[in-house]
Amino acid sequence: MVEIALLAVAVLVILLTLGVPLPYCFGGGLMVMYFLGDVVMKGNMLWGVQQLGNPVLLAIPLFVLAGTIMSVSGIAAALLNFVNIFIGHLRGGLGVVATVSCALIGAISGSGLTGVAAIGPLLIPEMEKQGYPRAYATALIANASLLGLLIPPSVTMIVYGWVTDTSILACFLATLGPGLLIMTSFSIVNIRMARKFPLKLDEPLKGKAFVAEATSRGFKATPALLMPVIILGGIYGGIMTPTEAAAVAVIYAIPVGFLIYKGLNVSTFFGAGREAATSVGAIMLMILFSMILSQMFVLESVPQALVEAIFSITENKILLLILINILLFLVGMVVNDVTAIILIAPLLLPLMQAIGISPIQFAAIMGVNTAMGGVTPPYASILYLGARIGQVPVTQVIRPAMTLILLGYLPVVFLTSFWPDLSLGLPRFFGY
Repeated sequence: MVEIALLAVAVLVILLTLGVPLPYCFGGGLMVMYFLGDVVMKGNMLWGVQQLGNPVLLAIPLFVLAGTIMSVSGIAAALLNFVNIFIGHLRGGLGVVATVSCALIGAISGSGLTGVAAIGPLLIPEMEKQGYPRAYATALIANASLLGLLIPPSVTMIVYGWVTDTSILACFLATLGPGLLIMTSFSIVNIRMARKFPLKLDEPLKGKAFVAEATSRGFKATPALLMPVIILGGIYGGIMTPTEAAAVAVIYAIPVGFLIYKGLNVSTFFGAGREAATSVGAIMLMILFSMILSQMFVLESVPQALVEAIFSITENKILLLILINILLFLVGMVVNDVTAIILIAPLLLPLMQAIGISPIQFAAIMGVNTAMGGVTPPYASILYLGARIGQVPVTQVIRPAMTLILLGYLPVVFLTSFWPDLSLGLPRFFGY
């Protein structure tokens, strides 16, 4: 069965590489399991449809809708302007503003695409005016948008918690440390790289002028800043579940966008709704077919056989972690993060537990590895969206994007794997 399962995965990957729509890719893998593995399809189909009714999954469309509303409402612009007053005048400061703004957006929307969609149109032209190469500005914002997949609430961690039956709040906390560390490392790398660019910096405001401007922007940004406070405070304070917090995010974003920032009108609101519905429809179909394929693997004891096969090669924990990180990185290159988690997490979790890695730390390991797929071709959906928004050929964006990944992202990937306290410190503090 391991050979048949690997063949099913190979068919899935080949179809994905050829650009076949995701549901058909998983359908190809299901056909391999059905015809060669002699598994029953009817019961698995009914089980998959039943799983889609899980209330936990309701958080996904709600967070996606909140993120799309933020992109057009002016909430993102208010956050950006507030952060910019403090560090925008420093050499490399505008790049740091972009990174921190993407982190703030990620702390609200739970999506990687929202950051580049909301921040890109605002900051890429401004960074180019200041002297940043347009390709570099686009790459930085695309890479920083990965923080939306790590800084809670995160759609990928909701899916991981659901698939592996792990506390979603613990998964949120597990990726927070790595996410903040990546934000810091991107900022440092950007400051170093900004020394090479002929930047034209504005004179910083001083004294009363600075206080007045900071107060004004802070007042305008207060409704936007309250959004992550309400959402995260409600979740970690035990007041709301992640699903309820996602609903509150939507309910809060609508009046703020219409009445305060006035970026929302009837046309943009329904446009955001259509965009969210399209994204959610694709995600739910993908979840259905990938869950059925994953369940087939479980029923045929493929995870246990995989663990035995890998242990027959080596039982060295460090070597196994390196191999697993490479595997997750390669999977992230060809499928999106949600698909990778649904497909791989049930298979690898028994192996990780066998070598002493807790499901919570594994959530962080999977999170940081699969998020990289958003900017590493051939999948690279966030990078492609960034290139389209920045109006730069993808071939020009890849080099600075890979530089940021190598210098700012990969070190955190290895720290997450080999320094358990980075991902387990906060969950332990909160009693998980």
